[in-house]
Amino acid sequence: MNETELFFSAIQSGKADHVKAQLERNSDLVKAKDARGFTPLIFASYFDKAEVVKVLVEHQATIDETDSQGNTALIGLAFKGNTDLANYLITYGADVNAKNKNGVTPLIFATMYNQAKMVALLLKHNADKTLKDNHEKTALSYALEKEFSEIIVLLG
Repeated sequence: MNETELFFSAIQSGKADHVKAQLERNSDLVKAKDARGFTPLIFASYFDKAEVVKVLVEHQATIDETDSQGNTALIGLAFKGNTDLANYLITYGADVNAKNKNGVTPLIFATMYNQAKMVALLLKHNADKTLKDNHEKTALSYALEKEFSEIIVLLG
């Protein structure tokens, strides 16, 4: 395994101390991307590795860096529903209105996956519920289509 592969392996395993040690030896690893285009922050967020996310942020990870599909760490968290980690990223400046290549925002993803607590968190932080994806649908359009009553009330 090369250095980058070892780094991503430590991230996936949630070994924050290893991640920190590797970053102290080579700070450029915070900007690395894996074979799928995931940044360390997106990768750690996707696997719900909160301690690793904190280490990466402390080592200047770019909060809104995107993967090959234009997803940010917050967009990735939105459909999984990890509001604690999402709130942490928002505190450090994550864009609640970021759009991926399909025009999907964190709010739209949270709605599509029926993550009511995430929807509430994003709205609390001024997510724009009027934004549309590339299919011209808003978060409310998806909530109505899927009959997610709790989210319909939040977005209404």
